[in-house]
Amino acid sequence: MSLNTTPQGERVHIALFGRRNVGKSSLINALTGQEVAIVSEIKGTTTDPVSKAMELLPLGPVMIFDTPGLDDEGALGVLRIERTRDVLNKTDVAILVLEAESGIGACERDILTLVRAKGIPLLTVFNKADLQPPSPDALRQAAEESGGAPVLAVSSTTRAGIEALKRALAEAAPDDGSDTRLIGDLLHPGDVVVLVTPIDAAAPKGRMILPQQQTVRDILEAGALALVTREVELRAALAALAHPPRMVVTDSQVFAKVAAETPREVPLTSFSMLFSRYKGDLAEQVRGTQAVAALKDGDRILVAEGCTHHRQCDDIGTVKIPRWLRQHTGRDLVFEHTSGMTYPRDLSRFALIIHCGGCMLNRREMRYRIHQAKAAGVPIVNYGVLIAYMQGILERCLEPFGSRYSLIRSV
Repeated sequence: MSLNTTPQGERVHIALFGRRNVGKSSLINALTGQEVAIVSEIKGTTTDPVSKAMELLPLGPVMIFDTPGLDDEGALGVLRIERTRDVLNKTDVAILVLEAESGIGACERDILTLVRAKGIPLLTVFNKADLQPPSPDALRQAAEESGGAPVLAVSSTTRAGIEALKRALAEAAPDDGSDTRLIGDLLHPGDVVVLVTPIDAAAPKGRMILPQQQTVRDILEAGALALVTREVELRAALAALAHPPRMVVTDSQVFAKVAAETPREVPLTSFSMLFSRYKGDLAEQVRGTQAVAALKDGDRILVAEGCTHHRQCDDIGTVKIPRWLRQHTGRDLVFEHTSGMTYPRDLSRFALIIHCGGCMLNRREMRYRIHQAKAAGVPIVNYGVLIAYMQGILERCLEPFGSRYSLIRSV
């Protein structure tokens, strides 16, 4: 991830849904002005959801998802439709693509029901309007069945209506969360924040990992100063400052060392706890630590990550956390691991879910995952929250976020 590239999790996620051959792929190409998606007259050319990071004016950085047809057939078709519906869990704006001839049928109504249930902003688009424009009755029906969502007629071939669709997307997109900050709302101009970033085998060569990049950017946008150091130079970095820093933020893997060397009066937290507050539900993930003491031999623990990466010999998710949790509880626990888009539909078999910070997930998908855990009655924590709890510093690491967590941090 380049320092000059908007992270995937910070982009507006736009997904197109519709039957096979209604022109979803060609509509994406018309929107972006590029040959992003494969276009064919053969039904079912798009066999799995495909995403592409783009800049789409006047909206800005987006992720666009092309999905298989809602009317796909056969056993594979059922699986493809399930994958299509999974895309809804990360969709910020949905576009339902129709043809004037077929209009809205059963498969469209199914997806509309899901879109409404998830509260996703919707646009309904009649494509191929150059070949057959929708009748007034078709437009009226689409508006009614879409719950009053905007209905547009466009042509991917002539580009008629495409600019209007772009403007509608910009209007439909959810607020960018400008009032929700990763760290900037905790700072004042001129504050100094010390960031502890281990450089080990898991760190990408030549660059910092994404949570560290995003935290530095938000500190700078707040007019504050970022001092970045490895854990081995932390003591020297603190000693070199004329005044104590406003805060120390650390990679949770080195929590113990950093907590020991950071003066107690200096607020301390971790990158993953910042992300829990920013994208997820920090309160719920702190509550999840209550389940740790109740774990029993044979309990199944899900360790979920929002990205896929090369596993190192002492990987945090697959090696360190299982080892630390077994040591902390003294229990013989069974661990399962998921990464990337994979997230189990049935969570009921787990006694606890341990999730990464979710830097590669957008806010909607991270909160969907937490909601699914709550609905299944399964406690959920994230890496930083769990590690701070096991090391006895959770209360200290919640202090930077204020008193709203005072009722849940005595766990």
